Amino acid sequence: MNAKLAPTITTQSNWHAELQLGFAYESERTVLRHRKHVGPLVVQRPFYPEGPVCHVYVVHPPGGIAGGDHLQLRVQLQASTHALLTTPAATKFYRAAPGRVSLLQQHLQVQAATLEWLPQETIYFNQAQARSTTRIDLDAASRFIGWELNCYGRIAGDEPFVAGDVRQGLELWLNGKPLLLDHLHIAGSAPMQHAAWGLHGKCALGTLLAYPATNDAVQAVRDLQLDESLSVTLVDDVLVCRCLNSDGALLKRNLLQVWQCLRPRIVGRAAVLPRIWAT
Repeated sequence: MNAKLAPTITTQSNWHAELQLGFAYESERTVLRHRKHVGPLVVQRPFYPEGPVCHVYVVHPPGGIAGGDHLQLRVQLQASTHALLTTPAATKFYRAAPGRVSLLQQHLQVQAATLEWLPQETIYFNQAQARSTTRIDLDAASRFIGWELNCYGRIAGDEPFVAGDVRQGLELWLNGKPLLLDHLHIAGSAPMQHAAWGLHGKCALGTLLAYPATNDAVQAVRDLQLDESLSVTLVDDVLVCRCLNSDGALLKRNLLQVWQCLRPRIVGRAAVLPRIWAT
């Protein structure tokens, strides 16, 4: 697969960090065969809490993304592999001066393999200037469950997102053709933050995607009877689950239950939580 991320936005960079990960199937389990990093973006050693499935934690030691930072993650899964990727803590986009854009680009390539992409939440501080793009490339023999959990502002600290500019892209491609292209632009104090067609006054938005899915999987999620902030539908064999909430922790709990429900149906395994989530 030679698909490329969206063109890089030119910024005056404080930190440039890049991480490349390549997974292969060896000795009846998935192994992290290739890793290469530049700057402060690394992984801990792989964990195997459920036999052949490889759990990997992506770590950004500085703890937050400042104005002008540029982070890039590239992941490739070879045939028959199964990897679960997550992070040990929330990703934070700090406030920045206008023009000091922070950039996060993530490209996940899956070839006749299974990927679970379950990062912890991303928090956009008030006055953040952020661009975030995640592209997942699959083929017809691949399986995928992934989410993005976004919190705009820090409500617990009484710091709502009333200034700044956030642009996000979440893209799912199959054999080089788009299955789902989801782009969102949130500007501080924009009408969409309170409009019924936008965030409706909420500050936490989550999206979970699963492929390949069926109407039975959609019904199983609906049968969970989670709160009314969650909706689920099927689009071209992709299960799309949205959750809008005023509480980032509740948002995460809701989508965690959805993942636990879907995992046996999509990847054929009972849900095993990454150890790092318990710390």
